[in-house]
Amino acid sequence: METKQEETVTKVLESLESIRPFLNKDGGDIELVDIKDNVVYVKLQGNCNGCPMSFSTMKLGVENTIKQFAPEIVEVLSVE
Repeated sequence: METKQEETVTKVLESLESIRPFLNKDGGDIELVDIKDNVVYVKLQGNCNGCPMSFSTMKLGVENTIKQFAPEIVEVLSVE
């Protein structure tokens, strides 16, 4: 039986898999760094790292998608 934390990690990883093709298309990628207190920490990679659009990509694309898969998530933050 999965713990609540493991379930959340699984759902977040599934959400990232659904986003990945769009990031790959632009030469980028995303990596799950950590999940603490229902906050997801991700790292944008490749062309997405430092891209001027990365903030809106994070908030509109990544955060919304993760919250659809895992409604318990309150925020998604990008780390360097």
